[in-house]
Amino acid sequence: MYKIIFTLAFIQSFVIAQSFEFSQSIGKFDRASSFYITANGLIYVSDSGKDEIIMLDTLGTGLKTFGGYGWDENSFDDPSDVFADPLTIYIADKNNNSIKRFDKNLNYLSSLNAGDNDNPEEQFRYPISCATSNQGDLYFIESENKRIMKFDIFGNFIMNFGGFDAGKYQLANPTQLAINSLNDIFVIDENDIVVFDQYGNGTSRINVAESLYSIRILFDQMVVCTRNEIYSSFLKLADPKLNQISLSEFDTTEIVSAIVINNKLYVLTEKTILVFNPKAG
Repeated sequence: MYKIIFTLAFIQSFVIAQSFEFSQSIGKFDRASSFYITANGLIYVSDSGKDEIIMLDTLGTGLKTFGGYGWDENSFDDPSDVFADPLTIYIADKNNNSIKRFDKNLNYLSSLNAGDNDNPEEQFRYPISCATSNQGDLYFIESENKRIMKFDIFGNFIMNFGGFDAGKYQLANPTQLAINSLNDIFVIDENDIVVFDQYGNGTSRINVAESLYSIRILFDQMVVCTRNEIYSSFLKLADPKLNQISLSEFDTTEIVSAIVINNKLYVLTEKTILVFNPKAG
């Protein structure tokens, strides 16, 4: 077990975690909203501009484009976020008030829908970000009530947290979440990263000096982004620090998200994915 304590220095005292240099761009999108990369090398991109999900490999080969605007199980209305493990893909289908689940080839499996129950504690509208824990529990941001919803692997409601009764851990405007190997939930809340344990207890609220836009955790490598800067932290360190990533003066304006995997940095913009390799020396 390790304790989540961050050293944040958003001034001029960054420790540069690693420098990267541009390699190539892959994929072409209308208005990408998020992406995720699996351990077996598949990339899933949610394209809110075309209400589609695009699957490609890390070489940039397009494997499948799926969806389109609509209300049925195989279409979307603003797919705001995508989360993937090697077997299952989850989509936060915002305006359809649904979390949709697909297999790795984007074949429909099931949906969790806003109108499935009468209990107001379980009801949700406009989900905008989702992820699962290593126990299979599903967590997602319900943007209307500004809280986190938790359901088990079978779609049964467990709890919600981070709402008006959360005290100093009440969320003001949560936009994206990610989960580490200890099942701690990290939530971007304007200029804060708010951390909850798997039971919904707030454990940390880390204020930073910039407005954060995206957070991704893969193999305990956390990457957070503003619209034009990228920071990373390896969460298994005894004292994890959030360090700026240097991109060798490459222009990364309008960043949507970023992920580090296999020592490569993948940066999602609205139109493409920029791939960076570690800089020698």
